[in-house]
Amino acid sequence: MMKALVKKNPTEGIWLEEVPIPQINSNEVLIKIRKTSICGTDVHIYKWDAWAQKNVPLPLVIGHEFVGEIVEIGSNVQNLKVGQRVSAEGHITCGHCKACKMGKKHLCFNVRGFGYHLPGCFAEYAKLPAENIFILPESVSDDLAAIFDPFGNAVHTALTYNLTGEDVLITGAGPIGIMAAAIAQKAGARHIFITDINPFRLELAKKMGATCAVNMTEESLTAKMQEKGILDGFTVGMEMSGNPAGLNTLLQSMQYGGNVALLGILPPHTQIDWDLVIFRMLTLKGIYGREIFSTWFKMTSLLDVGLNLEPLITHHFPMQEYQEAFATMISTHSGKIILNWE
Repeated sequence: MMKALVKKNPTEGIWLEEVPIPQINSNEVLIKIRKTSICGTDVHIYKWDAWAQKNVPLPLVIGHEFVGEIVEIGSNVQNLKVGQRVSAEGHITCGHCKACKMGKKHLCFNVRGFGYHLPGCFAEYAKLPAENIFILPESVSDDLAAIFDPFGNAVHTALTYNLTGEDVLITGAGPIGIMAAAIAQKAGARHIFITDINPFRLELAKKMGATCAVNMTEESLTAKMQEKGILDGFTVGMEMSGNPAGLNTLLQSMQYGGNVALLGILPPHTQIDWDLVIFRMLTLKGIYGREIFSTWFKMTSLLDVGLNLEPLITHHFPMQEYQEAFATMISTHSGKIILNWE
């Protein structure tokens, strides 16, 4: 048996339970978890909102951001060893749909999510298909490895379009939006604006590379753009807020012919002024997860050339203090939060 954080009941909350250690099949590995990180998805599950009710079977061990060590490998597994330090791609693909057969697993028609469709990593042990495992270089710390999943979302979104010399607008200063600002700076963007209503996270975004952080309850984005000489609009936009107002602000602020990447999960039936898209000839692209595994290699390369994500990790808790950790995450007065399972 092992300790795990389980979504046990269809009400708000998470419960610390004793559950069986997962049994692996011939194509899986068992991982002893060292550290995990709390994601916005975990908060949705904690609150048991409409998305969680639709997607999460009960009871379920949750969590999908982790670093750990392989302790057992299946009989068919090759090129992995017991003792290797690893993280993993949390999208479990089918391997037989058209996209998978074409080598585009990030477009799998039948993808399932580790930690929200399938048992996850907020536990002492977790199992995953061997093909999902990513072996970590020694240069990547355990803390950074524990946030590789959301870091990958930021890399996939930010590097969808060329950023060198561009004027960038990011709507939503959550942890992924903040990481996108850091990536844009590293990629050589000229101006990197980020908008939100959370002063704590806007300040953190400025530390991480945003050249202008705009509190939309107190400041005018248009006025800030004029101050910086952005008279024709932004050339690259990244929607990270999942807020309809954020999306429409972004579209209104784009330059003709601009490129927009959409990562934030917007409510159904969100209204868009399509005149802005059509007559400004904007390109919109939806982003989900990471490109498997090209995004992962870009992540390690960015860290190797000096991208610093350490300031984003603002809190550490032993796993027994998970309630306080979730409360801190829900308060939004945090960046990434690490739970220590050792």
